[in-house]
Amino acid sequence: MMIDVAVLLGSKSDRDIAEKTIEIFDRFDIDYTIEVASAHRTPARVIEIINNAHESGVRVFIAIAGLAAHLPGVVASHTTRPVIGVPVKAALDGMDALLSIARMPAGITVACVGIGRGENAAILAARIIATGDKEPGDKLAAHRMELAEQSLQDSQTLFETAGIN
Repeated sequence: MMIDVAVLLGSKSDRDIAEKTIEIFDRFDIDYTIEVASAHRTPARVIEIINNAHESGVRVFIAIAGLAAHLPGVVASHTTRPVIGVPVKAALDGMDALLSIARMPAGITVACVGIGRGENAAILAARIIATGDKEPGDKLAAHRMELAEQSLQDSQTLFETAGIN
């Protein structure tokens, strides 16, 4: 079975963030797999998951991690496919994880979204996939239109609820 995105969680406590990715993938009909694997506690398992993902045709990896947040960098060091890191607010308001993911050495790149923003990681993964597949691109365009419409509705109703014209 071909899988588009492999999502790795550093621990099961990252589940809420992973659920945000699932909502986007289900909406855009993107095939994914989700695994829990720690860069520090189960490094051999991380490599095994990456190798299996390559065999399944994975196009993008998403790695969700907090604290030291080494998981995205470890994944990136074992693949040439795009890796998106999602920092988790576990300590220091997530700034430690954000900086750990964003400050990769030259040549080992990881894209980094905002702290806890699993939905943005999924959207970025969809955008990467859309470079070679029209269907996700069309769904992304429709999603953008929905966001624009919601923004307009918010603008119109913002003052109506307060009784201001």
